[in-house]
Amino acid sequence: MPGFELIGQEERDALNALMDEGGVFFAHGFDAKRKRYHVRELEADFCEFLSCHDALCVSSGTAAIKVALKSLGVGFGDEVITQGFNFIADFEAIIDCGATPVVAGSDDTLNMDPAQLEGLITDKTKAIMPVHMLGVPARLDEIFAIAARHNIPVIEDACEAIGAKYNGRYAGTLGAAGVFSFDYGKAITTGEGGLVILNDEKMAVTARQYHDHGHMNLPDIPRGLDRAGVAGFNYRMSELNAVVGKVQLKKLEYIVAESGKRYKALDQGITSDVYKKRAVPEGAEPAYDTYIVEVTDAQIREHAIQLLGDMGFGTKNLPDAMNWHCSVFWDHMGFDTKTQAQLDTLALLERQIAIPVMLGKSVDEFAELAVALNGLTG
Repeated sequence: MPGFELIGQEERDALNALMDEGGVFFAHGFDAKRKRYHVRELEADFCEFLSCHDALCVSSGTAAIKVALKSLGVGFGDEVITQGFNFIADFEAIIDCGATPVVAGSDDTLNMDPAQLEGLITDKTKAIMPVHMLGVPARLDEIFAIAARHNIPVIEDACEAIGAKYNGRYAGTLGAAGVFSFDYGKAITTGEGGLVILNDEKMAVTARQYHDHGHMNLPDIPRGLDRAGVAGFNYRMSELNAVVGKVQLKKLEYIVAESGKRYKALDQGITSDVYKKRAVPEGAEPAYDTYIVEVTDAQIREHAIQLLGDMGFGTKNLPDAMNWHCSVFWDHMGFDTKTQAQLDTLALLERQIAIPVMLGKSVDEFAELAVALNGLTG
């Protein structure tokens, strides 16, 4: 993902400016020593960019997931429905809240299969969390319709999909809550960092307090005398991360546009019928950071993976990090008994190849890759 490819003088200047402004790295207090509050400014920038009600910067995408769950009151005895093709952080956050992850299988988008969703809902279901894996949104119309029938809130995990859109709106802004990640491997990066989007005022207040040890941050009261509104934790973003984030956010539209050119060069150039292209839901626009094909011929799949390495592209998560992205491998979290949905997800993922779309490679190089892939035979 290109964020780290575009770290340059602008980020260096922003960090130096933070030092010149007083060098306060903490997001709260130290009013006399600082000139600006960069975390708060980044939150405002995201609200404007994403056209959302409330944005809360946190320390990681994993923290964002847990803060979103906590804002909904997810706790012991609850169930949260998510999907088998995932990142391990979703399961970690659900379990850390005392709840149980319930696994839906994947459809041809490789995201949550709406056809399986209704059958997984019980009286313990507290939230539904589809994950927009590797830049392509899930089928949200169907998921939202099912959730509405049962009055269950939806958390969108858009950690891998910032810049993607669904029916003209940014993925991550359509549910009760949405989460993003800005680690070093994401489309834009703050080094480590995350964002929670909240479309309900009560949830927003709870989230803001929870991520900051419960601080209410009452106006005109010194922080040391502040009161706690909830039992919280420390998931705050630092000013260091925020100044980098403000610069990176300005690059996001460029990143998505340039990634789209490379993605489309592959999509238009791969014509061999040995490759089945990943489905994109109607009305969805990917973030274009990853291109995925299914290859059922095991020998051609191995040749394709070797070709990607030889041409300097490599692969991304499929197959090289599948054990971190498929719940069938997570016995250490209590998934020693596998459901059919988990087994089906594994079988599906074992046929996929994920190609990273990087800006360090030209559009022509991606077109050449497509030609080379077309030339592979068993």
